[in-house]
Amino acid sequence: MSSGRIDTMNEQDKKYENAVLEIRRGTLLICVLSQLKSPHYGYELIQLLATGGIEIDQNTLYPLLRRLEEQNILTSDWSVEGSRPRKYYSISDEGTELLARLSEEWNRISKSVSEMLA
Repeated sequence: MSSGRIDTMNEQDKKYENAVLEIRRGTLLICVLSQLKSPHYGYELIQLLATGGIEIDQNTLYPLLRRLEEQNILTSDWSVEGSRPRKYYSISDEGTELLARLSEEWNRISKSVSEMLA
């Protein structure tokens, strides 16, 4: 028998948690891109997002950063200053264009959903 939050949830709570995960998956990309207008390394980005109310696990963030870099949406540079080398990520020109388009779509969807929920 394992312990944990999921095990103690009733079926309705599990459905809610799954729905929240689905909503979060769709928003993490915009949140990450919006914070990389200036360079940040992974752990710093996790903290920055958390300060803004967006929790992201490192096992979610780092694969996302690698995928976005492979797609030329992000660029990265290593810094050897400080106690250890760190990889800093920044949004590329292509990523900036994508963020602008996604932001427009987010605003459109957000407005529509807000109107439906009113």
